Amino acid sequence: MSSAPIDEMADRVEALLRELGSRLLDWRRQGGNVGAWRGREFKSEADRHAHDFLVSRLHEVAPDLPVVSEEDVASQSETRPARYWLVDPIDGTASYCDGFDGFVTQVALMEAGRPDFGIVHAPALGLTYRGQRGRVSTCNGRPIAVAPPRDALTLIDNYPQPRGIARSLCDAMGIHNYMESGSIALKVCRVADGTADIFVKDVVVRDWDLAAPHAVLEGAGGTLTDFGGQPIHYGGPMEKHGLMAAASALLAERVQRACRAQSELTR
Repeated sequence: MSSAPIDEMADRVEALLRELGSRLLDWRRQGGNVGAWRGREFKSEADRHAHDFLVSRLHEVAPDLPVVSEEDVASQSETRPARYWLVDPIDGTASYCDGFDGFVTQVALMEAGRPDFGIVHAPALGLTYRGQRGRVSTCNGRPIAVAPPRDALTLIDNYPQPRGIARSLCDAMGIHNYMESGSIALKVCRVADGTADIFVKDVVVRDWDLAAPHAVLEGAGGTLTDFGGQPIHYGGPMEKHGLMAAASALLAERVQRACRAQSELTR
């Protein structure tokens, strides 16, 4: 087990993610943004380059810690190491390849089924979010907090206009403010920094999508659950059924009630 202090490890990971972010922007400018759909996921050569970079550099930070990555199927097991890195080299690959800003690179240090810290870096936006157990979360080194209770809620999702469960929630909860954003992690972080109040997905998500922004959201005062409202534990299968990110537990309960009501209407 690494003996490096958590603060030192987090500082080094933040620095390497910033370095990777610069590389990702350079690769894209040089034409390294060609990708294709593989089933339900969009992949590019940049995903593999980013994975190789992170694995190499994380081993320098903590040589004894294994890396579990989206890009390495062999690393993914229901039996998790006691302590490990959980990595999503590029979250929002389609945004990256299409020239949009809403992609991130992210790392979480995992122990006992939860993140000790998580860092989410959005290089095209110049935003670096950091959440650490027992600390207030930050963006670019400044403390962040979820939005206080307010009547005019903002829902965030990844389409130009709300659709699916997002559209249903807007209708059911009278939400008129809608924001389009890119990757899953970035949307969770936008709830954490108070830009949005609610983000909901009713599709399969995976642990590497959630762990780092989960740490950020918790440290900003928000809550993250699966789509059914159950706490997320990072163990067992990598896949989870959806997510609910909200500025407070009370707001999350309202969202859950609205989702249940919509589900009953469509039966």
